[in-house]
Amino acid sequence: MALILFAFVVRVRDGLPLSASTDFQHNRELQERKQQLKVISKSLNLLPERGTIKGHELHIYFLSSEGVAYLMVCACSLPAAVAFCFLEDLRWEFTASFDNSAVALATRPYPFLEFDSVIQKLQQHYNQSGGPSLGVTLAEVQEELRASPPQILTMEDVQLSNGAANGHIEQPAPSGQNQRLEPVSAPGILSLVLNIMCAALNLIRGVHLIEYTFQDDYEGIWNVVAFLLAFVCCVCQCHLYLFHASLKKPKSFTLLTIIILCNTFLFGLRNVWQLAFHMSVACLSTLLCLNRKLLDRSSDCGV
Repeated sequence: MALILFAFVVRVRDGLPLSASTDFQHNRELQERKQQLKVISKSLNLLPERGTIKGHELHIYFLSSEGVAYLMVCACSLPAAVAFCFLEDLRWEFTASFDNSAVALATRPYPFLEFDSVIQKLQQHYNQSGGPSLGVTLAEVQEELRASPPQILTMEDVQLSNGAANGHIEQPAPSGQNQRLEPVSAPGILSLVLNIMCAALNLIRGVHLIEYTFQDDYEGIWNVVAFLLAFVCCVCQCHLYLFHASLKKPKSFTLLTIIILCNTFLFGLRNVWQLAFHMSVACLSTLLCLNRKLLDRSSDCGV
């Protein structure tokens, strides 16, 4: 039985398969290991540069270097030093054939099909001779492994890393705008439109009033401040509705209070109906903002 059964080359940043050896065996554990390689490839940017995942009869070894990862499935009887010799040889061959720009520009899976035959030849060489090639000596690799041993992982470790990479598990202290809220409802769209209208009216009245303020020796400066402050609060209400933020409740009530105070101060420049309209829009926006919850993570997980 061959000791090295399968080899796989992927791009680290997104797990894009670049090349692989041909599999002529169909035993059950090998097929399971190949499926596990796909899971591992999605988590490589969160895993150590060198690692081992042990199985019942087959082990997985991987090595990452310069944005490319080299993975293999081999018999458990193959020494770890020989396995990493193989991966070093594989890395040497790949970097000699393709530069970093070719790897970075790859968009489709398995773009380097011509390299499959190189993997196959290297795999056959190791299976027949059991030794390294291309000048990578076993003693050098053994010394390197003693100085920096590869990390032994389990598939549970990999799956946790994969979940963290895709946002499927709890992350420490996530920023507010990275958390998704429930979809915007029809009343929410209405409140946004009305809030934008109120903000525009406040801005127009405030800018228009500035001209008269300069002519009247700044007697109406506080009216200008009230209009512009109400404008800023309306914009903040829209932002607070669209994006998640910490302390949403106190922020919402603070904005509502400021808008009510500003409009109360502007009584005389606005009639009762105008004041009632602006305050009602602010109340509606506050209510909808407080009722819009975070999206449940279980309903946001990809497959």
